[in-house]
Amino acid sequence: MSGISFVKGHGTQNDFVVIPDADGALADRLDEAAVRRLADRYAGIGADGVIRITRTETADEVRELADDAEWFMDYRNADGSAAEMCGNGVRVMARYLWENGLVEGPVLALATRGGIRTVHAEPDGQITVEMGRAKPAATRQLAFVAAGGHTWEATPVRVPNPHAVVFVDDLEAPGSLTSAPDLRPASVFPDSANVEFVVDRGHKHIAMRVWERGVGETRSCGTGVCAAAWVAMRRDGVGAGARYLVDVPGGRLVVTERPDGELLLTGPAVLGLRGTVEL
Repeated sequence: MSGISFVKGHGTQNDFVVIPDADGALADRLDEAAVRRLADRYAGIGADGVIRITRTETADEVRELADDAEWFMDYRNADGSAAEMCGNGVRVMARYLWENGLVEGPVLALATRGGIRTVHAEPDGQITVEMGRAKPAATRQLAFVAAGGHTWEATPVRVPNPHAVVFVDDLEAPGSLTSAPDLRPASVFPDSANVEFVVDRGHKHIAMRVWERGVGETRSCGTGVCAAAWVAMRRDGVGAGARYLVDVPGGRLVVTERPDGELLLTGPAVLGLRGTVEL
């Protein structure tokens, strides 16, 4: 069986194996087992997730978006499970499309399972993604996260992946995060959730660690950064147009909330190792 091409990319060290598949021919071959093998850091290439780049018209689950976005991000977590989208991954995908001449102009629309995402190339080389509006949980039931022998009240919110945001006094308090934090009650998190542990660093400036469902602790999480910033904005009572700096272990991202509620995520995207791999 012939090898397939790949590119390794990252956004603030949230890393991905990028698989170009314009005609959708690899959709069946990139099953959960294949994704787990590619993402394995000891027996594969190693990554937090796998991004298959294909034309939207080839993907049954999002074909209705083909008129608005030529390209679809088929994103899979390291365990092979599908995710709605990935904020860092969208920037990496956009970088790939631009650098390989597959799109033109500084603005493009990409299809994801979470809907259309508009991406902007900034003059300084950074990339901004329109991430959509945050959606708080419909329930008023209190939610909690437990890790490292501690329990905190959590704010559940979707961006569009589900998140549980907790404010802590020390980023070391959750411990090693070698296992999943405990989310309670299960009724508030029917699809599990990414968990953001957040501390203050200054005025409109926070830092966080994140545990991602289907992956584990990662160096960054784009949707999680947006969720954490959105919750911090509500806690701080800031108005529309707020801009927050968010430090993650892999670098720094910026979240801006437009007056209409749209969250903008700005940060780097880097492409590196390229090659072929056998599935």
